[in-house]
Amino acid sequence: MSRKSRALPPSPFRRFNSSPEVIRLVVMMYVRFPLSLRNVEDLLFERGIDVCHETVRMWWNRFGPMFAGDIRRQRGSAMRGYRQWRWHLDEMYVKLNGEMVYLWRAVDHEGEILESYITRTRDKDAALNFMKKALKRHGSPAAITTDGLRSYGAAMKVLGNAGKQEVGRWANDRVENSHLSFRRRERAMLRFRRMKTLQKFASVHANVHNHFNLEGHLIDRQTYKERRSAALAEWQVLAS
Repeated sequence: MSRKSRALPPSPFRRFNSSPEVIRLVVMMYVRFPLSLRNVEDLLFERGIDVCHETVRMWWNRFGPMFAGDIRRQRGSAMRGYRQWRWHLDEMYVKLNGEMVYLWRAVDHEGEILESYITRTRDKDAALNFMKKALKRHGSPAAITTDGLRSYGAAMKVLGNAGKQEVGRWANDRVENSHLSFRRRERAMLRFRRMKTLQKFASVHANVHNHFNLEGHLIDRQTYKERRSAALAEWQVLAS
C-alpha cells in the first residue's frame, strides 16, 4: 500500500496579483538600500512597475520577516560546523518618537550580525536579557569583546562568562563599524515610531545585510562578482 505524499504548503504569494519576483525585488530594495518608500516607488516606476509606496510598506512588513527567517535558517545550518571563537557586543542609541532607546547587537569575528535586541535602558537587566537571547540561539563563544559599559561585566558574572570578557581600546571596532549600515538606513526612514516596528526592522535588516555582505574589499573582482551572483540567485528563490 503506497504512502500518501505530503501536500506542499501553500505559496505565501498566492493572494497577491504581483509576481513573487517583484515582491522580492521590492523588499530587497527597501531593506537593503537607504531608500524611502517613495524612492522605491519611483525606481520601480522607471522599470515599468507601478507599485504604490503603501504597498512597499505592506510588503516589507509581511514578507521581510519571512525572508529574514529563511536566510537565518540557511546560514545557521551552513555555519553549524564552524566555531565562533569571538563575539563583539555593543549598544547604539536610536530615537523613538523623541525618546532614546538602545539597540544591542552581537557580531562575530567575521562581521556577521548574530543578534539585534531593543531595550529602553542599558542596565544590567537589559544586558542580561540580550546575552541570554544571543547565547540561546548561537551557543557560547570562546571570547566576548565589549566596551567599558559595566552592565556587560555584571551580566557576565550572572551567566558565568566573566572570564571570557575582553575590554580594550579599539578592540571593539568590528561591531562599531557594523552600526554604519543601520545608521544610513535609519536616516532614510526618518526615524521610527514604535518599539515593535524598530525590533522587526532591525532583525530583518541584519539578516539581509548578512546575506549581501560579500566583503568586496578583501577579495578580487572576479570572486566578488561570483559571490554577488550567487547571493542574488539565492534571494530570488526565498519562500518559493
